[in-house]
Amino acid sequence: MLNSLHATHYFSPDLGRELGAVGVTHPHAVNFAVRSAALGAVGAGAVAAAFYNYKYELVARHVPAVWESATPGQVLAARARAVDATLRRLLGDEAVASAEMAEAARLALRATEACSRGARPLYAAHADLPVPEEPHLAYWHAATLLREHRGDGHLAVLMSAGLDGLEAMVTHTATGKGMAPKWVFSTRGWRQEDWDAATDRLRERGLLEGPGELTERGVALREEIERETDRLDRAPYEHLGPDGVARLTELGGAFVHAALTAGAYPADLLGKA
Repeated sequence: MLNSLHATHYFSPDLGRELGAVGVTHPHAVNFAVRSAALGAVGAGAVAAAFYNYKYELVARHVPAVWESATPGQVLAARARAVDATLRRLLGDEAVASAEMAEAARLALRATEACSRGARPLYAAHADLPVPEEPHLAYWHAATLLREHRGDGHLAVLMSAGLDGLEAMVTHTATGKGMAPKWVFSTRGWRQEDWDAATDRLRERGLLEGPGELTERGVALREEIERETDRLDRAPYEHLGPDGVARLTELGGAFVHAALTAGAYPADLLGKA
């Protein structure tokens, strides 16, 4: 739910417009810049490590060259403008200015108080950024912190499970909840032959069968990955408490539903096809 709200800006025309205004025009460069800017003007190695499931060669085509077009500070400011425009367009000015939005921001920020920086580079970098004053941007900022906190822990779990970045995507897609291959190819830099090779490796391990269906072992592994990710990420929600989590879920669910109804994501983003 929080990730769904956070990620709306990645598919928003507002992001390309605002980044283009500071000299970052290629869609891949935009993506790498906005998510890694909190880390500073880092190189391709740091971005590939933190993002995990992008092909290194794609990252290296745009990083660190993107920092010659705009500084991390300029990128972060452009990102904030894009998020503001995106949320206003998807949710409407009334929802953005509502008491519910302010309440959601307070709850989400309270949850972040229990997040930890250790071994979580993307979370830690974003946690050093100031909290925006406007409630809808504060809520988005908190959603970003919680999303990156969970994501950093998730990568540790994937490594422990012996899945590289592409193998993780192949198995996630096989659950029907991951990104469709066409989007993996267009956004992550992988090709069909890379996907096929990863699929073969997973078949050899007994995790996939047929054209790309999870075996019982594969299903069990994906379920264990989610359980362990949840375990590593439980502190913020234990800190918020059951009532707070329930209320944040209720509020956030309404915002996400509105965003989805407004066309926040491509219809063919998820699935096996």
